[in-house]
Amino acid sequence: QVQLVESGGGLVQAGGSLRLSCAASGRTFSLYAMGWFRQAPGKERESVARISWSGGSTYYADSVKGRFTISRDNAKNTVYLQMNSLKPEDTAVYYCAQASAARAVVYGRASEYAYWGQGTQVTVSS
Repeated sequence: QVQLVESGGGLVQAGGSLRLSCAASGRTFSLYAMGWFRQAPGKERESVARISWSGGSTYYADSVKGRFTISRDNAKNTVYLQMNSLKPEDTAVYYCAQASAARAVVYGRASEYAYWGQGTQVTVSS
């Protein structure tokens, strides 16, 4: 059974930093692309960042490019999202997700991901 467990959310002032972690279990982690999504109140879930199964490719939404960094440690079965220069508009519940198919190239659509974490709240105060 696949499990994704996020941690690292919290309350931070604008301009601050947080690092989210997502620990995965249940499948061979290194074979699957991973993504981070977020959902703010009253808004649709959006793709924030994703990383290929090999770790060689990353993609960021324009709204976070240059401020957020996604990375993975396959030895620890963990994907990270380093968030710097946080803004109030980054406030949301952040979810990590694991791609459905092994070695698949994903494009950030929620339908491409089979497994989701429970979410972690990030609140940025102004």
